[in-house]
Amino acid sequence: MMKISNAFYLLLISGLFCFGCNQKEIGAIEGEIETDIIDHLGTPTTIKSSEIPALEKQLLEQGLVNVEEVVPEIRVELKYSTEDNFFGKDVYGDLIHAYLQPIVADSLKKAQEILQSEYPDYTLLIYDGARPLSVQQILWDNLDKPDSLKPLYVADPKVGSLHNYGVAVDLTIFDTSINEPLDMGTGYDFFGYAAYPDREDQMLAEGTLDSAQVANRNILRKVMNQVGFMGIGSEWWHFNAYSRKEAGEKFKIIN
Repeated sequence: MMKISNAFYLLLISGLFCFGCNQKEIGAIEGEIETDIIDHLGTPTTIKSSEIPALEKQLLEQGLVNVEEVVPEIRVELKYSTEDNFFGKDVYGDLIHAYLQPIVADSLKKAQEILQSEYPDYTLLIYDGARPLSVQQILWDNLDKPDSLKPLYVADPKVGSLHNYGVAVDLTIFDTSINEPLDMGTGYDFFGYAAYPDREDQMLAEGTLDSAQVANRNILRKVMNQVGFMGIGSEWWHFNAYSRKEAGEKFKIIN
């Protein structure tokens, strides 16, 4: 029988020990992986829990879906993850993806398909989607307006907004051929008659808006209305998939 030298024996034992260490390290890395998150199609999604912002985890746990997984071509620029909003503060932190109720995201996919079938260079650009009630409370508490005027700018958390149900979306149209959004006459979160769909005729007559800007708004309204979304009279960018009554019957407030 061949004798094993002491040096070789020590080398062998050392190698086995190191292999065990590597296996332990691999196990630790795999321990950071979550596989119990199910995507919109019911397929398990492997994702590192450490990479998901806390606010995003909340939305996932409450059954909402990442719109970009349902509509890959859509663009997202969450204004409340920046300081480019009427509030002037970032209240979403690390959240960069828009979330909605699954059925609402499906409707948005149809709107995107209708838009691109007629205007191949256009795509929808989301500014806001589902908004947890906790964020609604932050907006309300920090808005520098009298309580009597606050509802003109942000919904009272005691009542809630349709954003808080995950059934409202703020968006515009992005023109990929020029790499910028269409001119809608005002920016997002502009508070004044120029942003009111109900006042467009007046704004045209006064010269505050021009016909091209209103035509761009009409393109957005047309594709959204065709799939069941309803606009509101004071914000050209805001669309609801359900009425407040329907939302309350079908969904829970997002916390």
